[in-house]
Amino acid sequence: MKTDSDLTDATTAHPGVLPGEHLHALGARLHGDLILPDDAEWDAARRAWILSADQRPAAIVVAADEHDVAETVRSARKLGLRVAPQGTGHAAGALPPLGDAILLRTTRLADVTVDPHARTVRVGAGAVWGDVVAAAGGHGLAAVCGMSPTVGVAGFTLGGGLGWLARSHGLGSQSLRAVEGVDARGERVRADATRNPDLLWAARGGSLPLVVTALELQLHSIAELWAGGLLWPIERTAEVVHAWRAWSDGLPDTVTTLVRVLRYPPIPEIPEAVRGRAFVGVEAAVAADAESVAALLAPLRALEPELDSVRPMAPAELGSVHGDPVDPVPAYGDGLLLAELSAEAVEAFVRAALAPESGPLLSIEIRLLGGAVTPGRDASVDGVGAAVDGLDGAALVHAVGITPAPEAREAVRAAAEALRGALAPYASDRSVKTFAERPADPAALYGDRVGRIRSLAEAWDPERLILTGHPLG
Repeated sequence: MKTDSDLTDATTAHPGVLPGEHLHALGARLHGDLILPDDAEWDAARRAWILSADQRPAAIVVAADEHDVAETVRSARKLGLRVAPQGTGHAAGALPPLGDAILLRTTRLADVTVDPHARTVRVGAGAVWGDVVAAAGGHGLAAVCGMSPTVGVAGFTLGGGLGWLARSHGLGSQSLRAVEGVDARGERVRADATRNPDLLWAARGGSLPLVVTALELQLHSIAELWAGGLLWPIERTAEVVHAWRAWSDGLPDTVTTLVRVLRYPPIPEIPEAVRGRAFVGVEAAVAADAESVAALLAPLRALEPELDSVRPMAPAELGSVHGDPVDPVPAYGDGLLLAELSAEAVEAFVRAALAPESGPLLSIEIRLLGGAVTPGRDASVDGVGAAVDGLDGAALVHAVGITPAPEAREAVRAAAEALRGALAPYASDRSVKTFAERPADPAALYGDRVGRIRSLAEAWDPERLILTGHPLG
């Protein structure tokens, strides 16, 4: 077996990306698995949730525990490689090329432990939201989670995170109470309100110079909401979208809502009632009693939707509302913030969504912001603050299409670019991290806080050994 000094000598003799043989010493020290390009498991292991992301790292480590994470970081440093942590890979498109990196899969770090008295949950870096909301729901508690149960908790939370409780409870990162991880030297680190608070600040929506192994999140006492969607034929898009804009003006913070244009493909996985058809829809989650919800939704129901699925549900059921796929898919998406939700901006959205160029897009939506997502309304209770404490815009537009082949990807990309162009006059100059599927300008993500974020990265990881999405440059 090679020693650490052997590895260092190999790096000196052969600079750059090293052949797999120099990684075998790392593999012998792992509790999990080391996978190299010639191994049979290689293609499955390098696959991200977004199947169109062609990840080609130097090696893959599937960590079994925090020990494996520390060993991987220390070995990467000796080998002249970098480390790219990844759970599900929903945001794989925002990573730089991985040719000189070990892809560190954290999927096995998936423990979920609820403390019902403190109303907190400790979550391993590989856990997905479906597991967390089920565990919290067993105690009558809810997490500020994503709209899809298959999204990784760590990526969503560290990216800010915009879900069904956004307007009432803020971004997912505002519920973050502590982070555990491994730094660029391979040392274990905890960040909370009293230990390394600057790192906790950065973890809340910024860029964190750690490989995260676990998170501690605040839970909330929410037993039931009313949630679901209303659907009309796509021919009524202009009427419904303008009505939604008027309806959303002045909504209480207890309501999170969006309007979307949907083109369902004619495939067996789609329910027969909507298969192969196109709709305009409104979705909402409301924390109120039945009478209040009925009064609130009355203006929309007066438009006589073809389908109405709004019903009382436990927070753990919210993952079914948006209808995101439960299995990995080849897809491409793009988004932008609207500085204003004016009648003119909405009309531009309608024209673009109905244009022939938008045909390749499966979903085109506007999510209402404001409420607890407003910058400056930091929901944290520990005084640390957040690198991203809100979203600087009135609404978020996001479009996505399925890309089973390169020509389909190009068509979807062109459609998304056309949508962005049509809405550019109404757009903010800021970006939303979890809706930017390509590396974004750090200044657009973090505004005037980018300097502090870069200073923290320089202090904790001056060699930029740890690779994350949306590099700081």
